[in-house]
Amino acid sequence: MQNNKEQNTDAETRAREKRLAEYRKKQKAAAPVRHGPGRNQVAEKPKDFKTSFGKLMRYIGRYRFAVAVVIIFAILSTVFNVLGPKVMGHATTALAEGLSRKIQGTGGIDFVKIGRILIFTLALYIASACFSFIQGWVMTSVSQKVAYRMRREISEKIDRMPMKYFESRPYGDVLSRITNDVDTLGTGLNQSVTMVISSVATIVGVVVMMLTISPLMTLIAFVVIPVSFGLVTFIVKKSQKYFIRQQDSLGIINGQIEEDFSGQLVIKAFNREKVVLDEFNHTNRDLYDSAWKSQFISGVMMPVMNFVSYLGYAGVAISGGMLAIQGVIGVGDIQAFIQYVGNIKQPLAQLAQVMNQVQSMTAAAERVFEFLEEEEESPEDSLEPAAREPVEIRGEVDFDHVHFGYDPDQIIINDFSTHVDPGQKIAIVGPTGAGKTTIVKLLMRFYDVNSGAIRLDGKDIRDFDRHVLRKNFSMVLQDTWLFSGTIRENIRYGRLDATDEEVVQAAKAAYIDHFIRTLPGGYDMVLNEDATNVSQGQKQLLTIARAMLADRRVLILDEATSSVDTRTEQLIQSAMDTLMKGRTSFIIAHRLSTIRNADLILVLNHGDIVEQGTHEELLARNGFYADLYNSQFSE
Repeated sequence: MQNNKEQNTDAETRAREKRLAEYRKKQKAAAPVRHGPGRNQVAEKPKDFKTSFGKLMRYIGRYRFAVAVVIIFAILSTVFNVLGPKVMGHATTALAEGLSRKIQGTGGIDFVKIGRILIFTLALYIASACFSFIQGWVMTSVSQKVAYRMRREISEKIDRMPMKYFESRPYGDVLSRITNDVDTLGTGLNQSVTMVISSVATIVGVVVMMLTISPLMTLIAFVVIPVSFGLVTFIVKKSQKYFIRQQDSLGIINGQIEEDFSGQLVIKAFNREKVVLDEFNHTNRDLYDSAWKSQFISGVMMPVMNFVSYLGYAGVAISGGMLAIQGVIGVGDIQAFIQYVGNIKQPLAQLAQVMNQVQSMTAAAERVFEFLEEEEESPEDSLEPAAREPVEIRGEVDFDHVHFGYDPDQIIINDFSTHVDPGQKIAIVGPTGAGKTTIVKLLMRFYDVNSGAIRLDGKDIRDFDRHVLRKNFSMVLQDTWLFSGTIRENIRYGRLDATDEEVVQAAKAAYIDHFIRTLPGGYDMVLNEDATNVSQGQKQLLTIARAMLADRRVLILDEATSSVDTRTEQLIQSAMDTLMKGRTSFIIAHRLSTIRNADLILVLNHGDIVEQGTHEELLARNGFYADLYNSQFSE
C-alpha cells in the first residue's frame, strides 16, 4: 500500500511538472518578455512591426499639424532646458571670481550681474515649462482623439460584422481589442512621441553643450556609458529567466486558485483537498524561488549603476578641477558639466523604456487594425431604396431548396424545402446537431444560404435590408441575455416606446408579474452585470416577457422554456398560444411534449427533413419522430 501511495505521488508530481513545462512553452511562444531594473515588463511584439507602424502613422496623419506643433514645442522646451545649466554656470563663475577679488582686495562680488544671470536662467526654465505644458496638452488631445476615433470605428464595425466572427472567437479577445488595446495605444502614443523627441533633443543638446565646455571631460564622461550598458545587459540576461519563471508560475497559481475556489464542492466531495493543496504549494514554492531570485538580481542593478556613475563623476570632477586650475575653464563650467552628466542619464533610460512602449503600442495597433480590416457582412448597396423602408408582412415563409454550411466545404443543411402559411405554428425537432438552430439563423440572415432561397411573403430575404427584415421578428433563445439595468428597462428592450402599463401587461402574460413585485424595488430593481440576482428560470421568463412586448409578426422560440419548471412551463405555454395566434411561429424544442399542438412539425436529421406532419400523424407513422417522442418517456 505504501509503495502504491508513493507511486501515485510520483505520478502526480511528474504530471504537475509536465503541465508547468507545457504552460511555460505556450507563454514563451505567446508573449516575449523584456525586463528593466527592479521590475518585470512584458512587451508584446507585433507580428509585422514595419507594416503596422506605417498603418498607425497613416491613421494619425489627419492630425499632422498638431503633431508638428508638438515636435516644435518639444524641441524648444528641451533647448531652453539644456541651456539652463550653462547659463547658471556663468553665475557660479561670477560668484567665484568675485570671491577671489574680495580675498585679494581688488574688488567684490558683482551681485547685479549675478542677479541678471539668475533672472535670465529663471526665464529659460519658465519658457521651457510653458512649451512643455503646451506640447503635452496638444499631444494628450491628439492621443485621446485617436483613441476616441478608434473606439467609434470599432463600435460601428461591430454592427457590420457577420455573426460567424463572434461565434468563432472568444468574447474576451474582442473586448480586449476594444478596451485594453485602444488604451495601450492611446497611452503609448501620448507618452512615446513626446518622450522620443525630448530624449533625442536632450541628448543632442547636452552633448553639444558638454563639448563646448570641454572635449576632454566629455570623453571621460562617455567612457562610463558603454560600461554601464555592458553591466545592465549582463544583469538582465541573468535575471530574465527568473522573470519568465515568475510570470509562468504566477499565471499557473492564478488559474489554480480560480479553479479550486469554483470547484470547492467537487474537491471536497472527492476528498482531493490534500492533492490540491500539494499542487498549490508546489507552484507557490516555485513562484517564491523565481520571484526572490529575479528581484534580488535586478536589485543589484541600481547599486552597480550608481557605483559606475560615481566613478564617472569623480573622473569629471578631477579633470575639471585640473582644467580650472590651468584657467582653461571656469568653476561654473565644472558645475554645469556635472549637471549635464546627470541630465544625460535620464533621456538614455527613457529611450530604452520607450522602445518597449513603441513595441506594445504597435502590437496593440496591429490587433485593432486586424479587427477593423475583418470581413464584414455582404454589402447592401445594390438594394433599392424601397428595401430600406419599414414593411408590414403577413408571415408567409418559404424555404426553397436551401443548402448551407458554416464551412462551404462541409454542408450541413441539404436541400431543405418547406412552405409555411401566415399564422402557422411550426415546430422544428431533431437530435443535437441536426440543424434546428441553423435554420433560424438563416431565417434572420445572421448567415446567408450557400444556394437556394428563403422567401418572406414571396420576396427573397436577401432583397430586404437586414435591419428592416429583423424588425419583423421576435426571438427568445435558450441562452438568456439581460443587461445591467432595471427589470423594467430589460423588458422594454423589446419595444423602446412601450409604456409602463404595457411592460406590466407583458410581464403578466409571461406569469412573472407576481415574482417581480416581491423583489426589492419591484420593476425598478437593478439587475447586476450577469443578472445573477435572479434565477435562470426567472431570467428566461423576463426574456419571454420582452418578446411578448415586442409584438412582432414572426416569433422564434429556441428552447424558450428550457429553464422553467413543469408547472410554469404549462402556464407559459398557454400564454404562448395566446401570443402566437395570427402570428407565424417557429418553435425549436427538445421536450416534445411542448409542441403537441403545433400546426406542422418538421423533423430534422443531418440537415434534412426526414418527416413532417402533425403530432398525431407522426406518431401514427411510427417512424423517427415516434422514436424520439417515446424515448423521452421510456424507463
